[in-house]
Amino acid sequence: MSEDPYEVATVCAAYVRGLQSAGVIATLKHFVGYSNSRAGRNLAPVHAGAREVADTLLFPFEVAVRDAGAGSVMNSYAEIDGIPIAADDHYLTGVLRDTWGFDGTVVADYFAVAFLHTLHAVAEDAGDAAAQALTAGIDIELPTGVTYLDPLQEAVTAGRVDEALVDRALRRVLRQKAELGLLDDDYDPEPQGEVDLDDPVSRDVARRLAEESVVLLTNDGVLPLGDAAGRKVAVVGPNADEVAALFGCYSFVNHVLPHFPDAETGINAPTLLEALREELPQAHIATERGTGVDDGDRSGIAAAARLAAESDVAIVVLGDRSGLFGRGTSGEGCDVESLDLPGAQQELADAVLATGTPTVVVLMTGRAYAVPGIVERAAAVVQAYFPGQEGAGALARVLSGAVNPSGRLPMSLPRGTAGQPYSYLHPKLGGAGSVSNLDPAPVLPFGHGLSYTSFGYSAFTADGEVPAGEEIRCAVTVTNTGDRAGADVVQVYASDRIASVTRPLAQLVGYARVELAPGQSARVEFAVPARLLSFTGRDGRRVVEPGEVGLSVRRSVTDVVEERTVLLTGPVHACTGEEPRLTTVAVMAEER
Repeated sequence: MSEDPYEVATVCAAYVRGLQSAGVIATLKHFVGYSNSRAGRNLAPVHAGAREVADTLLFPFEVAVRDAGAGSVMNSYAEIDGIPIAADDHYLTGVLRDTWGFDGTVVADYFAVAFLHTLHAVAEDAGDAAAQALTAGIDIELPTGVTYLDPLQEAVTAGRVDEALVDRALRRVLRQKAELGLLDDDYDPEPQGEVDLDDPVSRDVARRLAEESVVLLTNDGVLPLGDAAGRKVAVVGPNADEVAALFGCYSFVNHVLPHFPDAETGINAPTLLEALREELPQAHIATERGTGVDDGDRSGIAAAARLAAESDVAIVVLGDRSGLFGRGTSGEGCDVESLDLPGAQQELADAVLATGTPTVVVLMTGRAYAVPGIVERAAAVVQAYFPGQEGAGALARVLSGAVNPSGRLPMSLPRGTAGQPYSYLHPKLGGAGSVSNLDPAPVLPFGHGLSYTSFGYSAFTADGEVPAGEEIRCAVTVTNTGDRAGADVVQVYASDRIASVTRPLAQLVGYARVELAPGQSARVEFAVPARLLSFTGRDGRRVVEPGEVGLSVRRSVTDVVEERTVLLTGPVHACTGEEPRLTTVAVMAEER
């Protein structure tokens, strides 16, 4: 979801609260390390030290469990330092239950238990795999029961597995079912009456999500297009007129429908081409596909370039085809060895850009691609990821200017494949230096995003001295200095100047989305808890050390507006785990 654990934690906590407020249980996946597999390959081993796991990879899960109350956790297929998570009681019981107080259910990811025998080779047979997983803390094997049915029964009967472990798992499952009412005498799984899966409220949420997540990466003034009355607009590219480009790999469109090629989508989801024709009715819109997502077909590139040359503006819609296990260019099991655009898409973009026609490139992708040439040459670049059912309309409204973009990059936009894996959360040694000729700095940084208006920051204040272990308060005034309404994302970062272990040059510790009318200001206050300044020390304890901390307000991780030095005083603070984990934010609009 992001290269930043704080952002993942806050989004995930909101997701969990929303799901569970509807009377269902949210399952966190995949616990833990799955997002950090070696060489970016699905299911590959994880080579992360205990400190990286504790300080970075575990934090979003901890927030989702301890702050949002997630009721279920799914184990990771991966192994960390040679130990498969499915058999690791340190994480599944020690961290999850004993330390965090989790009292829900742990479910296996499909064949994770059987993989202890067939893939990891740490169990001699299916019964041994079941015994190890059950002992470690996996309560439910989904979906087939290839180890938890007959093999586990045989192991229990033979005395190789304590029956109390089966009872422990059963109690956890039955308690949750009872709490949900699934064991009530009057429980009826059939829905009462007609179920509307496309109600107006849900549509409105989908629209807001799409509109607020679009990121304007670059813009030389070509956007917004306005109504484009009388202008010739070329819309080209493999994702311009493709419904599937709106959705990820587990969506109905890309997960189910491929097995039924003759079936219609049955979903009211216009393509971007259709949405642009509706949004710009007075424009003269013509289209050419140019090439496919990954078929390498170059036969249509010349026609697309000719159309662009004859037009006043060109919109080139590039990106992914989402699918599973090699059936797409993005999605589960669709790994890549290069971050170049799939197929001949880069050649299509180069041909259109070479015409000299002002060109807007729209990226509808499941990952961040390395497109430095496009970023540097296009008149504007828009990143949409997979924007969902209302995504095409949202994109069209951003391009026209009916919606002012406010999204920010949740991950750095890479310059190339060679500098990967990269995260802005690196210590000084992880950046450019005299000992290497390779600069891993991205084309655009984490947190970057443009608007059709402008914002100014002033009166940034922060506590001067705070005892280590207590929260730090800071505040800034943000003003819409442009001529139209818009939303800014105020970002606060911390930098530990000197520590007993190496620390990131900066880390996000708070953010706030602030909507402002032209000329309007708001005072944004942050209370940053000590937990966000803590780390695993040399002795393995989580601590907050005294010393200087830089606290800054930024437009992105590299765009520092202002920084204050905060002195943490007193002795080293040993964290208990009961400290607040999320920054408190207050936004107070000021009268114009």
